[in-house]
Amino acid sequence: MIPRGYDTIALCCPVTEPYVRRSEHGAAWFLARALRRLLDASRVAKSDIDGLCVSSFTLAPDTAVAFTQHVGLSPRFLESLPMGGACGVIALRRAARAVQAGDAGIVACIAGDTANEASFRDLLASFSTFSRDAVYPYGAGGPNASFALIADAYMRATGATREDFGKLAVSQRANAQRNPLALLRGELTLGQYLAARPIAEPLHLFDCVMPCAGSDGFLVMSEERARTLALPFVRVLGAIERHNAFPDDAVQLRGGWAMDRDALWSQSGIGPADVQLVETYDDYPVISMLQFEGLGFCAPGEAPGFVRGHDFTLDGSFPHNTGGGQLSMGQAGAAGGYLGLVEAMRQVLGQAQGRQVPNAHHALVSGFGMINYDRGLCSAAAVLGRA
Repeated sequence: MIPRGYDTIALCCPVTEPYVRRSEHGAAWFLARALRRLLDASRVAKSDIDGLCVSSFTLAPDTAVAFTQHVGLSPRFLESLPMGGACGVIALRRAARAVQAGDAGIVACIAGDTANEASFRDLLASFSTFSRDAVYPYGAGGPNASFALIADAYMRATGATREDFGKLAVSQRANAQRNPLALLRGELTLGQYLAARPIAEPLHLFDCVMPCAGSDGFLVMSEERARTLALPFVRVLGAIERHNAFPDDAVQLRGGWAMDRDALWSQSGIGPADVQLVETYDDYPVISMLQFEGLGFCAPGEAPGFVRGHDFTLDGSFPHNTGGGQLSMGQAGAAGGYLGLVEAMRQVLGQAQGRQVPNAHHALVSGFGMINYDRGLCSAAAVLGRA
């Protein structure tokens, strides 16, 4: 079955509530700040927002519907999308279909979380029964041990080295130095990366994202509505999602992108060689390498050679995670699933101040989320084009 395209849909107003290392504000505050920024950027009235997609891990005990009471919204379309690093693209897809169906006129898509002494611990304790039963008994309080398992298996299968992972981390830090929104902007050399203290072998300090607080958002509406409002917009050329892909694989060395990439590129009308920048979900460098393979930039198992053969900085042959990615910007909980999408929007819109990729007509953004003890369950990707 050929899915309906997104040719009538406009993405507008990428916004970020700046990330901070710690905050006493709750998740609802950060989500509300993203909504306020959307209203300011678009100049639409709050009453015109009749659709809402919300992603957050620390909003509890409130829910997405309770959040509408916090901020005085009365949407006729509402989605709660607790899908981690894939939630941005999934929100885009849900919101676009709601607009096409007439279920909403303007959908605000927002994601955000807080970070304090208790928030990360509480999140880990209740993340999933898989994590509780299969990771905690081994003394691991978070995803590091699970991703160490994946990274080790990937290195054994492909010959990838820590230097390969380090090249991605160092390139992203170089990009972050030109991004005022990034929390980590100090220089990072390959030597510093390799000498960093171990966290869970083969992962060391600079392989791991830094939890923080913040939020991101964007608006979804029809192209006609965007033109009426005089809002610059980005087109959605194609988008995919897949959950629990390849469940029989003993260790995750591929994600759902491999199952749906042909449909993505066919719907988009372009191929991997036609994008000017790529934004992957990068809670650990190995996951970016799985996305390079899964989305067709190189063959399965060949990402190490692909990494060695390219420059991933803003001025390089393959601009990647142009704002610094999570490894340099930080991971504001569920907002990590939006980070690459809002950065790709800024690039295609020509709004990436100080880090603009020349001639950024097409961008690929990819998401990955919801790690249990041995694999991430959600994968998604979208191709964006200049209007």
